[in-house]
Amino acid sequence: MDKNSKIFVAGHKGLVGSSIVRLLTEQGYSNLILKTKEELDLRKQKDVSEFFHSEKIDYVFLAAAKVGGINYNATVPADFIYDNLMIQTNVIDSAYRSGVKKLLFLGSACIYPKVTPQPIKEEYLLTSKLEPTNEGYALAKITGLRMCEYYRKQYGFNAISLMPANLYGINDNFDPAKGHVIPGLINKFHTAMTEGDPEIICWGDGSPTREFLYVDDLADACLFLMDNYDESEFINVGSDTEIKIVDLANIIKDTIGFKGRVGWDTSLPNGTPRRKMDSTRLFNMGWKPKISFDEGLKRTIEWYLARKAK
Repeated sequence: MDKNSKIFVAGHKGLVGSSIVRLLTEQGYSNLILKTKEELDLRKQKDVSEFFHSEKIDYVFLAAAKVGGINYNATVPADFIYDNLMIQTNVIDSAYRSGVKKLLFLGSACIYPKVTPQPIKEEYLLTSKLEPTNEGYALAKITGLRMCEYYRKQYGFNAISLMPANLYGINDNFDPAKGHVIPGLINKFHTAMTEGDPEIICWGDGSPTREFLYVDDLADACLFLMDNYDESEFINVGSDTEIKIVDLANIIKDTIGFKGRVGWDTSLPNGTPRRKMDSTRLFNMGWKPKISFDEGLKRTIEWYLARKAK
């Protein structure tokens, strides 16, 4: 990409998209095309097709998606599979048909089986059953990465796919009913502290482990791969930082300053027992994350508290 390339960041208001926009802007890319959901509903094929053919986009970062934590995924699985299939199908197809030079599709670590060897290599995809609580989302993302592979194979379209580890960072969704684990816990502990609650209850037993990647590191990896990777195989993007959910909860509790008790409801699902990505392929290309987990968590909590203070 050159600095004047016409770049469409789909989902620029979300966690990932907003980080990509910040980084592109910082690096001097001045021709960014950004559309809100109200301006362009990516689920509508006709509107998306007309947009791409009129704008003549050069590059696409496909970060738009319906996302959420265990509870949200399990509650509205039909919405997750429908919305994500429509968004990615319309964008990928219209990008190809309008002459886009390259597209980057963002998947998710949840595409991998619930039980699989660890760390998870790219070739472990579809080797056993998915985690039931987020199956709808995972199936949509698997379809997206396969679509990128097939459009490359049949049409020669330069589409690449990234599978990031569990993400967190500023501009995340802190709704405890819809957000992922880190923003959900931050909100839960802060709310309990401000309201004087003696206890909070977390899902499961706290035993699962997760690898977390700060969103600005993912944005950096996206730009790196957009400039340096042109293969059909999707590629993992991880941080090599892994932590138990129970330990994560205690860290956030102490950072927020909550003095009450943390309980665990074992009648609620844990989700996948362990999810640690093998990012050897990417690391061997020369990219590594720059932001430590401690630093990333600090930035996230400070951002959340600053917004609450307003």
